[in-house]
Amino acid sequence: MFLYLFVLFSHCIALGSMNSIKQERAEEAVAEEGNINLTCTYDGSIYNIQWYRQYQRSRPEFLLSITEGGSVHEAVSGFSAHIDKTEKRADLEISSAAVTDSAVYYCALQPTVTGNSKTLYKNLWSKDNRILHNIH
Repeated sequence: MFLYLFVLFSHCIALGSMNSIKQERAEEAVAEEGNINLTCTYDGSIYNIQWYRQYQRSRPEFLLSITEGGSVHEAVSGFSAHIDKTEKRADLEISSAAVTDSAVYYCALQPTVTGNSKTLYKNLWSKDNRILHNIH
């Protein structure tokens, strides 16, 4: 049995720089209980890469973030991340994939910001800070 993990990445340009992020492949397939790496590449200097998962008709769920130095902040167990600063690529690893892992996965970057960082994030969150809006 194969599970289909549909990968969709957001594109982000930071104010005052040309940071961007893109997916390596738009769609991935893995056998049940298999391991899979979802990869994104980025340009510029970043603070961290953030990974999200979104099920159909649901809000994106924060999975983890990884800094360019390799420090991982995990919010959901079962996922790990690796970063290659030289090649400017970040991988999200899903171990022992299950049917419940079939979802859309987002990779977003937090650029290194100098100056007023509030401007960068002002349109991403709702007023009550509960809903993350799509970044295009």
